[in-house]
Amino acid sequence: MTDSLQWRPSASQVALKSRAQQLAWVRGFFAQRDVMEVETPVLGRHGVTDINIDSISANPSSIGVRPAGGWLQTSPEYHMKRMLAAGSGPIYQIARVFRDGEFGRRHNPEFSLLEWYRPGFTDVDLMEEVSELVCGWLGCEPPRTMDYRDAFLRFAGIDPFLAGNDELSERCEQWMEPSQLDGFSRDDYLDLLMSSQMEPALAGVGPVFVTGYPESQAALARVSERSGVRQAHRFELYVGGVELCNGYWELTDPDEQRRRFEADNEARRRVGKPEMPIDQAFMAALESGVPDCSGVALGLDRLLMLKLGLDELAGVIAFPADRC
Repeated sequence: MTDSLQWRPSASQVALKSRAQQLAWVRGFFAQRDVMEVETPVLGRHGVTDINIDSISANPSSIGVRPAGGWLQTSPEYHMKRMLAAGSGPIYQIARVFRDGEFGRRHNPEFSLLEWYRPGFTDVDLMEEVSELVCGWLGCEPPRTMDYRDAFLRFAGIDPFLAGNDELSERCEQWMEPSQLDGFSRDDYLDLLMSSQMEPALAGVGPVFVTGYPESQAALARVSERSGVRQAHRFELYVGGVELCNGYWELTDPDEQRRRFEADNEARRRVGKPEMPIDQAFMAALESGVPDCSGVALGLDRLLMLKLGLDELAGVIAFPADRC
């Protein structure tokens, strides 16, 4: 028999009211800075090539305007960059986005994402604005900044750029059996270390930006060499050990971007995932000229969860996947 309570929202009235306040606050934040709100499609022609993100397919009947079929968008990024190339100037969006296979305490296959782009900003410039938005809403202290490499050395005693795969695999055996680690890539090991060891450690240091990720972990970011290793201009903000956002000083070179997309698809083939066609409209925008800019995607559900002192998204999402 159907549980008679499942028709009710899982979020309280207090949480639903706070969500409305959050949306108004975000819009006011960007209005003060003359950043324009935009909307882009939820259903698009293309998914993403990123091996760590699985798009959800959708197949509406064709009406002759577009090919039949499509994908629920994992992020509004490609469409927003097309706007930037067309001269939009600074823009933001409060988007509903979708990712397959993501459900748990801090994941839901459909969620609210705040994404914005700032022409003329570096990643460092954008980190300052992210700090103002997040700390203004949460009322917390400004984040400190910690290099990805330094964080691994401090909390895991391992150099993520120089450690061999055997050493990384051995470290990961405390969370998974060796047979479960078969086929893991270097980034798979680092991601497991980040989620299992680094994030709990970061919970004890207050708000913190982690910067300088490996090149292989930032397919849409610029890359620089520092201390003998190639590091991406990527940052993530952690508050209480919870990852809130992912930002880049954006890659705008179309040739390099195409090479990375092709490398993504090669990686997908190796692990048995379907290849994802490259979004040619996005590539055309890059070739036309996306301005020098930085961009960031911030999870509004997680931000609200932290605001209310909760530990799972079901407390802030009205109808999560298990009762929608």
